Amino acid sequence: MTLTIVFYRLGYSKRAQEIEASLEKAETDAANTIGEAQKTAENRKRELLLQAKEEIHKARIEFEKDVRDKKSELQRERNRLEQKEEAHERKIETFEQKEEALESRVSDVLALEERARELEKQKVIELERISSLTVEDAKNLVLDEARETYRHDMAIMLRQMEEAAREDADKVAKDIIVSSIQRYAADYVSESTVSVVNLPNDEMKGRIIGREGRNIRAIETMTGVDLIIDDTPEAVILSSFDPIRREIARITIDKLIIDGRIHPARIEEMVEKARKEVDATIKQEGDRAVFETGIMGLHPEIVKLLGKLRYRTSYGQNVLQHSIEVCWLAGMMAAELELDVMLAKRAGLLHDLGKAADFEMEGSHISLGAEIARKYKESKDVVNAIESHHGDVEATSLISVLIAAADAISAARPGARRENLETYIKRIQKLEEIANDFEGVEKSYAIQAGREIRVMVKPDNVRDDEMILKAREICKRIEDELDYPGQIKVHIIRETRVTEFAK
Repeated sequence: MTLTIVFYRLGYSKRAQEIEASLEKAETDAANTIGEAQKTAENRKRELLLQAKEEIHKARIEFEKDVRDKKSELQRERNRLEQKEEAHERKIETFEQKEEALESRVSDVLALEERARELEKQKVIELERISSLTVEDAKNLVLDEARETYRHDMAIMLRQMEEAAREDADKVAKDIIVSSIQRYAADYVSESTVSVVNLPNDEMKGRIIGREGRNIRAIETMTGVDLIIDDTPEAVILSSFDPIRREIARITIDKLIIDGRIHPARIEEMVEKARKEVDATIKQEGDRAVFETGIMGLHPEIVKLLGKLRYRTSYGQNVLQHSIEVCWLAGMMAAELELDVMLAKRAGLLHDLGKAADFEMEGSHISLGAEIARKYKESKDVVNAIESHHGDVEATSLISVLIAAADAISAARPGARRENLETYIKRIQKLEEIANDFEGVEKSYAIQAGREIRVMVKPDNVRDDEMILKAREICKRIEDELDYPGQIKVHIIRETRVTEFAK
């Protein structure tokens, strides 16, 4: 045991010595390594410093080069600007010299113009002294000579041109009138007897016709209107000479399209609703006409008949509006003549009353209107105005004459400007005065309500070849000085008579 411990201690001491030797060696190696590292670091540091100094030196050289280049470029730019400024100054000096030269020339030109005007005045004065004529007199003399020289040729040429134009115009006018009559007749019948109902789609046509045509038969039977369903896309045509039935059918179809349920029972219900709606509209229109014209005391049935005129047209003119217009015209004329204004307005409003019943009763609208007026106790003057406004019966009062005149004014010229008697007479007188002002005119007569004027000229003062020019001059002055509807035809009449006696 003791030996073992001794040996152990000996081994431990030897191992400690080895460790210490190793540590010393390691410390020596570490010191050597650190020294080498420091030497390497010092070398690397010196290398980096040298490299940095070289880069800084290169950068300084490049910067100094760039600065020199910029300075050179700026110097060159400065030189160019100085050259341009010098050139600009030279141009300004040149322009100023030219401007001075132009001003000098302008002054010379103005002086020459003034001299030329003076010479022109002196020349004119000298010519007037030599010819004993002023410039205006000489101009008129030359123009008069030229006018007289070529007047005959101008008249012949103008006559030829007018004859050629008249021949062409007659042919064109005939063609226009014929085609207009054909188109207008068709259009008028279409507008007066046909209405078009627009459909949302063509499928609706089949629903309106219905199974085996039961729906269309029901509509035609209940409304009394013919339905025309053809290839017209999304449209149904209603045909009837009774405008009220046509309106009821149109409203019925519109309601059926909106409702969507189309069958005979529903059609009957919609027809009844449409009829009530049209009756209400008729009553409203009748009340409106009465209120607008101020006519009181009319029988309710007469007011209803007036409302029916809302759906009646005559030659494209709404009869209710025509009746209201005649009412106002008759009232104004009665006021001018100091007659019964309210009676004239009443007769004017009722004069076409028969047109509200001529689809339902036999007879003309004149006889039907008179019969209705008698039935509802209208005065004799009103009845006579209704009967006589187209000349079928003799007028027995001034009111009847006024109604006939007002009806002619409204019906013959719908929408035209109304013209009172005083204005009409002044226009006729002015027309004759214009013709009489011309040299060589003996007398003139306005005829055909001022649409034509006949001018008698003196045969000794106006030659045949001058007549066409005279007519042209009169027409031109009429166009310039008069306002008139349509056109005015000017006739120039030159007559030479020779009288001798046999003894």
